[in-house]
Amino acid sequence: MSGTPGSSVSVDLSVVIPAYNEEHRLAPTLDAIIDHLTATQAAATWEIIVVDDGSTDGTREVVAAVTARDARVQLLTGGPRNLGKGHALRLGVRASGGRRVLLTDADLAAPIDELELLDKALSDGHTAAIGSREAPGASIGRRQHRLRETLGRAGNLLIRGFAVPGIRDTQCGFKLLDGDSAREAFAASRLNGFGIDVEILHHFRRNDWPVAEVPIRWSHQPGSKIRCRDYARVLGELAALKARSARRTLRSTRPADAFAVVVFLLMSVTLYAGRWLDPNGRYLPDSLQDQNQWEWFFAVTADNVVHLQNPLFTDFQGFPDGVNLMANTVMLGLSVPFTPVTLALGPSISLALAMTLGLAATAAAWYWLLVKRVVRHRGAAFAGAALAAFAPPMVSHANAHPNFIVLFMIPLIVDRALRLCTNTRTVGDGVVLGLMAAYQIFLGEEPLLLAAMGMLLFAVAYGLVRRDMAQYAWRPLLKGLGIAALVALPLVGFPLSWQFFGPQSYTSIGHGDHAGNSPLALLSFAERSLLAGDRERADALSLNPTEQNAFYGWPLVLLALGIVVRLWERPLVKALAFTALASAVLSLGPRIRLPQTDLILPGPWALLAEKPLFESVIEGRVAMICAPVLGMLVALAWERLAAVQGIGTPYIGFMAIALALLPIVPAPLRSVERPEVPAFIADGTWKSYVDTGAGETLVPVPLPDPGNAEALHWQTTADFGFRMPGGYFNGPYGKDRTGIYGAAPRHTSHLLRDVRYSGRLPVIGENWQAQARRDFAYWRAGALVLVPQLYDEQLRETVDKLVGRPGKWVGGVWVWDLHEGD
Repeated sequence: MSGTPGSSVSVDLSVVIPAYNEEHRLAPTLDAIIDHLTATQAAATWEIIVVDDGSTDGTREVVAAVTARDARVQLLTGGPRNLGKGHALRLGVRASGGRRVLLTDADLAAPIDELELLDKALSDGHTAAIGSREAPGASIGRRQHRLRETLGRAGNLLIRGFAVPGIRDTQCGFKLLDGDSAREAFAASRLNGFGIDVEILHHFRRNDWPVAEVPIRWSHQPGSKIRCRDYARVLGELAALKARSARRTLRSTRPADAFAVVVFLLMSVTLYAGRWLDPNGRYLPDSLQDQNQWEWFFAVTADNVVHLQNPLFTDFQGFPDGVNLMANTVMLGLSVPFTPVTLALGPSISLALAMTLGLAATAAAWYWLLVKRVVRHRGAAFAGAALAAFAPPMVSHANAHPNFIVLFMIPLIVDRALRLCTNTRTVGDGVVLGLMAAYQIFLGEEPLLLAAMGMLLFAVAYGLVRRDMAQYAWRPLLKGLGIAALVALPLVGFPLSWQFFGPQSYTSIGHGDHAGNSPLALLSFAERSLLAGDRERADALSLNPTEQNAFYGWPLVLLALGIVVRLWERPLVKALAFTALASAVLSLGPRIRLPQTDLILPGPWALLAEKPLFESVIEGRVAMICAPVLGMLVALAWERLAAVQGIGTPYIGFMAIALALLPIVPAPLRSVERPEVPAFIADGTWKSYVDTGAGETLVPVPLPDPGNAEALHWQTTADFGFRMPGGYFNGPYGKDRTGIYGAAPRHTSHLLRDVRYSGRLPVIGENWQAQARRDFAYWRAGALVLVPQLYDEQLRETVDKLVGRPGKWVGGVWVWDLHEGD
């Protein structure tokens, strides 16, 4: 417990009463407080501090008389003239020494026995308990004049929305505060009027100190010193204070914020350094065939925009059935705006630029959210944002999946959802949230779904910890979400209907039985971790190099556990811990195999695995939710350490953070020289073999598929001069329209694929030749083209037999002109 300055006596409760010309009301108030404290606080020490704020009546004499009877009642003089309630409270609180500080008005409009309700809220873990006349359960005895009450409510509404959203009754003078927190807040306060109540509550909220609003009994007492026009003056004071604070923040943080953004950009450029050495001639091998696919997506979008074609569909690959682009995450929200870049510089540079800038923008957006909502320390925010954007799962997807690294909208959506909880601009915030969600759908639906899952997990946990906030926030939140849905649906309704019901739509797509993470993956290091990367182990614990969705490393997991234990008293930390743990467990999939055993346990993901939308999600990706959560925990710990005086504790703490983060610092992504496009394609020789005016196609041998999609690069190099069957995309298969990767196979394409992967020569007879002719006709094939590759001799011999004549070597490829012999 604390003690009053200069005294060795510990004080449990300090009661601070501001007084201005309270000669007639103060004596009975002091008697009532003393009687109550004597009866209920017998085992504790207490003090009453009355601050006279320039009274011109006998207020000081009344206090002196009580002090003569009980020395625990003290008088402080605020000055020769009246300066305001804020000035008086600041003097009284700063002079207090109690573990708890009770603020009450001299009229005792809230009975002193209501202290028990506030004390219970403080005992439940809150830093402040606010007596409220507006919270459900409150009762009001004698009321003010109707006009005065109406004006007061209007003024309170403005003040509440302006500075302390979420608190119904900011101006009730009955408050119980944690002593140390109260003294810190009042020491930092600047207002002298009754706007001090708002300023102090704002200080508590900014520091994430939990505040409970407790319903109390209240009765208007005649002789109030507050006039209705004072609300306008308070608004002016708060506006001026906020403006000064904003100017100071702008002056002091603009260089730091700009520096953070520049560093994020440098980090992103470094990650892609190998590709930027020659954007048109380098390839990220760990992307498998995804770089070819995404460059094709950017190129076909630009082609559709220029030729005013439907951006949701194309038949340039997958001919003749085509591709439902909306069902293939072409990121129209990015690929459409990048059309001028794609046309001017080519899809390779356009994609590289979009991914590099997009990743940096994502880090900057997390930094902005952390500064606004979580921490004020810029260094802490930078560390947290860097972890959120450059965590091992993000780096893994940076090889191939721009939809999972260009996430700058997600922090903005999180912030807007939090704004809805304050019930200040529900309609406006709902409209903006709807527009944001609609745009994110055109950037990536699966990341939006995962973000919604993370936000829901956090909301449930925070609501359980802060029930008072949940009771206040759920209505405006649901109302705002409803408004957002009404705004978003007209914008995305047609594209989504095309995606799920349009041409070449599919019902769901499977990812095998091992798409969940192993528990070991959460503790292991990713392949591209600079200091601790282990390619062999990472490959064994993941689907492929682009799906290393966990791999945070055991040091970071231990650090997060330590942060949670150390900061457990904070509701935010409890909610973040639950979100991270729940996401990690969900990412293990519907069946969890315990490491080093044959024991398999049912996982909670089984409850979602077959549900609409979730059925196509790779469950291992749910662990990506942990990245920003871990970033926030690190930021909170960083800020706490930066505020600690001395050297020892900060040194140990920052060393622990460094040891946890250094092993997962990403190495630049691997890049290799890209296969050259054959001259047959690059110089336009193909035009002599394929009559595009008659609807003919060029057929690569074997047909392009998710295992080899280099032909997509041929097509973008030829500026979509020809169409082709096969390809790398998601499309339907069979009568139930189950999603598969690539075009629906035909007999000939399946045959050629088997030869390519096995090297075994099939027996080709008349039946196979007849089937090949039917397939060539279905594809409207003008020519077959085989580029030198593994097992190319076996492939060439197979095609020779299928066509009935040998191919010709033209422009670096083998060509079978299907017009010959017609």
